[in-house]
Amino acid sequence: QVQLVESGGGSVQSGGSLRLSCAASGYRYSRHCMGWFRQIPGKEREGVAAIDSDGSTSYADSVKGRFTISQDNAKNTLYLQMNSLKPEDTDMYHCGIKWGMCGGTWSRSSEYHYWGQGNQVTVSS
Repeated sequence: QVQLVESGGGSVQSGGSLRLSCAASGYRYSRHCMGWFRQIPGKEREGVAAIDSDGSTSYADSVKGRFTISQDNAKNTLYLQMNSLKPEDTDMYHCGIKWGMCGGTWSRSSEYHYWGQGNQVTVSS
């Protein structure tokens, strides 16, 4: 059974930094895509960043230059380093995994097979 367990997040002032982690277990496909999404209740999940199993990355325009996605394959853990945080980054952040390459549709939440429980990130002005 695939499990994604998130940690990190919290509250920070504008301009601050936070790091999210997502520990993955129970999957057996070596080729996969892992992504970070954020969601305000009642709205669709928005793709923030994604990384292929070979290390290729993709980012939403709104976070380029501020957020960095990375993975530690030995630990099966995904990270999202968030710098220069803005109040508009406040949201519930989820990690997800899908089989195969991220590709041009990496930001489509409907393509992801499993999700973490979500972690709240709050940025105050």
